[in-house]
Amino acid sequence: MALWMGLSMLLAKYLHQIIDSPTKKHSITAMVKIIAEVCQNHGGSRDTLKEMISAAAEAGADYVKMQTIYSEDVSFRERFEEGETLPDGTVKTIKRPQKDEVERLRKLDLTEDDHIFFIEECKRNNVIPFTTVFATHRIPFVASLPWPEKVIKVASYDCASLPMLSELCDNFDHLIISTGATFDEEIEKAAELVKSKNKKLTFLHCVTSYPNTMDMCNLSRMQWLNKFTDSVGWSDHTLVEKDGIKAAQAAIALGAEWIERHFTILNKDQTKDGPVSINPYLLRELRKFANLDKEDQLKIVREEVPEFEVMKGMPVRAMTPTELLNRNYYRGRFATNIDGEWKYNWEESPVASTA
Repeated sequence: MALWMGLSMLLAKYLHQIIDSPTKKHSITAMVKIIAEVCQNHGGSRDTLKEMISAAAEAGADYVKMQTIYSEDVSFRERFEEGETLPDGTVKTIKRPQKDEVERLRKLDLTEDDHIFFIEECKRNNVIPFTTVFATHRIPFVASLPWPEKVIKVASYDCASLPMLSELCDNFDHLIISTGATFDEEIEKAAELVKSKNKKLTFLHCVTSYPNTMDMCNLSRMQWLNKFTDSVGWSDHTLVEKDGIKAAQAAIALGAEWIERHFTILNKDQTKDGPVSINPYLLRELRKFANLDKEDQLKIVREEVPEFEVMKGMPVRAMTPTELLNRNYYRGRFATNIDGEWKYNWEESPVASTA
């Protein structure tokens, strides 16, 4: 009897320790999946990428995501070379010359070997690696890599790129699709396609304003996305210096099963995405919050997040001018160059490069 009581006490102590642990790999209560998005915060450095993976894993990320972006896939579109601003100062078309964007991204390009390195480092750190494909012709290469899970991320601007989604379904088992700057009917068609292919679908609500403010979060949108799948979440682009992890906490309290946040180990001014990227400390705090039971989560956000109610917003709403402006630029930013003509991800055939 004494031996049994001793073993029981040890077991209870062990369970208490793993439940209280901030990291997912020791938690038996965590249901929320946290994605640490390294984006281009690695600065093109394999050493930095390695440190980021290790730090994200240690802080409690479940997944670490990279981006399969190549500077040569930045498409040329005449209207963005000079942009257009109305006499009253309203920006009608963003000015973002192709040459400047190619030069900026060229320094951040990751090689095919870097992809392998990324996967192996994630495996070594017990986190699940995956990526976002930004141009259709990169899908065969990405699909050929030794991912431990056949999961792929789709950026908001390709939620409506049905030919691309179809090819991704042919190569992956689980599509995690962001839905920012996407019209309701486009989201519905994307869901129909993925379901017709018998693939797992996760929709992430996000606001394509960088950064987005608390009153723009509109977290009730997740309720609407639940019409199409029971796997929904929040891709967070709020300003870290001002708002920390409050929006992610609110999303979790409202039922998000997935949280995606840009992640960095560098100072906020060292990368373009730094201002909307959380550091290891904040990721650890987010993991701790996600491990709480729902009652405690709601209590915390109601008492400590004064913006909680305003963040809820409405399940259905019109896009803001900023979102429409960003949609205009980012949808088609990356494409496939075929003999000097650009094939966009939503098209079955090449189109003129100035389209």
